[in-house]
Amino acid sequence: MYAIVEIAGLQYKVEKDQRLYVNRLNVEAGKKVKFDRVLLIEEKGDVKVGAPVIDGAVIEATVNSEVKGDKVLIFKKKRRKGYQKMNGHRQIFTSITINKITAKAPAKKAAAKATEEKEAAPKAAAKKPAAKKPAAKKPAAKKAAPKKSEAKAEK
Repeated sequence: MYAIVEIAGLQYKVEKDQRLYVNRLNVEAGKKVKFDRVLLIEEKGDVKVGAPVIDGAVIEATVNSEVKGDKVLIFKKKRRKGYQKMNGHRQIFTSITINKITAKAPAKKAAAKATEEKEAAPKAAAKKPAAKKPAAKKPAAKKAAPKKSEAKAEK
């Protein structure tokens, strides 16, 4: 079973017990995190695709630690001018472990949604659409000024 989930604006393919490095999350080490932006879930050959996300699907993970990535060097140079500039940084990542992939929401929430939809349907049918007002007529367009060649011909 695997899922494609959006975490901090990036999409990751995750499986249970997988260790993953994502862009920095403001969560302390040892805390649990839930991600609800699940785009796709595959389970025993059955693929569910969201539009854009799957309702009720949740991925639970545990934050392990924050780590620094490899150093990224930025080198700028203008030839024949003696201009060289070296700069660099190390990106901070959060290490997480995927604990659980849940495809469906609990039954209580699903039943509550179904009853709300049934109640909303009769109310929508009872309302009649408002009568449309006729569109306001536009004023007549002004006549274009006569061309110069026509004006000379009239004199």
